[in-house]
Amino acid sequence: MGAASQIRTSLYIKMANVEAAFRNLHQDILDGCKVGDQKAQFQIYKLYYKAMYNTSHRIVNDTMEAEDIMQESFLAAFEKIETYSGTVSFGAWLKKIVINRSLDALGKRKVVFEDIESHVGIRDDSPDESARNEELDIKVEEVKEAIDKLPDGYRVILSLYLLEGYDHDEIAEILKISSSTSRSQLSRAKQKLIGELKGNENY
Repeated sequence: MGAASQIRTSLYIKMANVEAAFRNLHQDILDGCKVGDQKAQFQIYKLYYKAMYNTSHRIVNDTMEAEDIMQESFLAAFEKIETYSGTVSFGAWLKKIVINRSLDALGKRKVVFEDIESHVGIRDDSPDESARNEELDIKVEEVKEAIDKLPDGYRVILSLYLLEGYDHDEIAEILKISSSTSRSQLSRAKQKLIGELKGNENY
């Protein structure tokens, strides 16, 4: 298994375990939020604000903008918390709000997925996604830093797949592209990321 796949799997398992624990452990706090209990809202905020900020920052790549989006997302979540059915973890539900608002912010820059859409016709001919992963001796933080340096299109799709744990069908729905385009652009983005990690843009 390639280094990128190992990182993604490790992060996804860790996040899934945390979310599963939160799902029942904090139900009483969520019930408080549903009746407008500000103390409960603050408790939820403390539990999730850092993760939600990081998610937004990986998409918009701007500290102040990510902070604003994170705050606005919590306000929006508390306003419509009655629509939270509990079929997914609260963290996953909140993260979807954060991602959508972050993508909206990118849209206002008029550069959304420019790099992705410019390569729509490219096919990923590898029999397995891991075939394109390089065995690199790297740390998770190094990967995150390298992703931050990529163009918006590459950064977003890598963040959604590698760090947020979404599959291609989910990414296709979020970005309003086809799943095949998602696969092709992930392949391109991974090549760009590997080049960044090796200190060679033209890799």
